[in-house]
Amino acid sequence: MKQQLMEMLAERKDEIIQIRRHLHENPELSFKEEKTAQYILDFYKGKGVEVQSNVGNGYGIVVTIKGGKPGKTIALRADFDALPIFEETELPFKSKNEGVMHACAHDGHTAYLLVLADCLIQLKDEIPGTIKIIHQHAEEVPPGGAKSIVESGTLDDVENIFGIHLLPTDPAGFVGYHSGYSMAGRSYLKLRIQGVGGHGSSPHKANDAIVAGAYFVTAVQTIISRRLNPFDMGVITIGSFDGKGTFNVIRDHVELEGDIRYMSDETKEIIGKELRRIAGGMEAEFGVQCELTFTPDYPPLYNDPEMTELVRKSLEGADDPDIKKVTEYPMMSPSDDFAYYLEKIPGCYFYIGCTPKGVEQPYFNHHPKFDIDEDALIVAAKAVGCVVCGYYGM
Repeated sequence: MKQQLMEMLAERKDEIIQIRRHLHENPELSFKEEKTAQYILDFYKGKGVEVQSNVGNGYGIVVTIKGGKPGKTIALRADFDALPIFEETELPFKSKNEGVMHACAHDGHTAYLLVLADCLIQLKDEIPGTIKIIHQHAEEVPPGGAKSIVESGTLDDVENIFGIHLLPTDPAGFVGYHSGYSMAGRSYLKLRIQGVGGHGSSPHKANDAIVAGAYFVTAVQTIISRRLNPFDMGVITIGSFDGKGTFNVIRDHVELEGDIRYMSDETKEIIGKELRRIAGGMEAEFGVQCELTFTPDYPPLYNDPEMTELVRKSLEGADDPDIKKVTEYPMMSPSDDFAYYLEKIPGCYFYIGCTPKGVEQPYFNHHPKFDIDEDALIVAAKAVGCVVCGYYGM
């Protein structure tokens, strides 16, 4: 069956690319993907499968392919939301929705999985089990779509789950995997510092919130350098410092926002504890009032070692011209709400290289000039197809 599936996918390579281009041209933001969801639903009309829409807290879709033979139930997932980014590419199919862009390859994820799912539907009589196709909304914006889909109970019968992400770290044909903790967890930080405003000529009659905020920006980096085990991974980025005012006026308050990454829940707790400690110390040292918000978004992503080994063996034995190299990746600091699936269901999330041809320094995901080598789409379809065949021994 694997050979037949690979041949079917190869014949539909151009279709996958056309679907990706349609989605790229018509991106929609997280929790607002109404037309994208309808496009996906229309694709499955008349295909003889069970389709559930509006799964979870948005436009999530779960398609159930029941095989002709009894066996285990697995799930495959692709996300379909876009980002609030003004596209700066010169693609002929660039975004028609100003300020919205598929800058994280979710258009490619959806395109490959639609065609792979259709091929699996045509071969379903040969499948010894059930495959659930998850088209997930809102990966980019917490709380995301994955957690709510898990909580819906739709996947309670799923025994293992797989997914991929297109990354421009390698050329098309490269497939990467990592066992164990593989992608970082993420939390959101917000701090409001309330001081006393005044005239720039008389700082002794005021209490400068900007000075306190500047101290906070540098002090939190000591959490990483002096509070974490040197072998643990942690990142604190203060991405917003709202203190704009007039040059000769002392600000009475400032607001800071930040992004926090970590590779374990223990590290998350240490960072949260230390942030609260520093904020409390600032109140005593600077005489200000601090209102701290520390909100965990996505957990660290943990790839089940057994399922990761299955992925590795399936891909190394693919014997397909489009899958050129299978390589182990290091841990990565970006986050993905696929981690919520893996908290409940053993599985593996792996990576498909997509560096555009002739580009030595590609723009990474979330950049306004991000693009992919569309040859990576058939690699994604075949790689996940090989994993399905390896899982079921087909």
